[in-house]
Amino acid sequence: MTTSAQIFLSVVLVLSCTVSTYAQETLWKELNTKARVLYQQGRYSEAAEVAEEALAVAENTFGADHPDVATSLNDLAVVYRHQGKCAEAEPLHKRALKIVEKALGPDHPHVAASLNNLAVLYQSQGRYAEAEPLHKRALAIYEKALGKNHPHVATSLNNLAVVYRHQGRYAEAEPLHKRALAIYEKALGKNHPHVATACENMAELYRQIGKEDEAQRLEARARKIRSNQ
Repeated sequence: MTTSAQIFLSVVLVLSCTVSTYAQETLWKELNTKARVLYQQGRYSEAAEVAEEALAVAENTFGADHPDVATSLNDLAVVYRHQGKCAEAEPLHKRALKIVEKALGPDHPHVAASLNNLAVLYQSQGRYAEAEPLHKRALAIYEKALGKNHPHVATSLNNLAVVYRHQGRYAEAEPLHKRALAIYEKALGKNHPHVATACENMAELYRQIGKEDEAQRLEARARKIRSNQ
């Protein structure tokens, strides 16, 4: 009789724990969604507060080295970057990268995403020499994992091209911009917002090298795409 009671109690405790974990996971997802909506609305101070709460919930629920914690770290770091808090953002991006590398392996697309986020942070600070190898590694991971014509590949190509442009390496930047644009057009359609972004970035390159007519043509195309969204 006593044994049966103990077993029943154990089952109740396990079930209670499971329900609690599920509730925490649900809360984390809700906080993540709220933080991202606030970020997209440009409400960065509010987004940071919610993202900080989401990170705390993730760490308490999943453990410090879980990939979901890396997600929260990346989200919070991106918000910090838009607030100009680059010094606070950098260690979060680095910790996120370390987590996903250990948990998922060095060639996982989530690793590429973390590399890209850290590289973009460096770009915002003008640290192009540090951003370049991160973008190159992200590009290689995406090509291997997703294929050479995936939109994520185009994003990496575009980001690397922007680094080259800021370094004055225009001849290296142009083919990357062209390839990124072609991938977006094929994968997403010619009127997708990513196509507009690719056109705008290539236009900036052409303006810098004196190809004003081509720059204006690309900018006009980008405006037309955005006006129809």
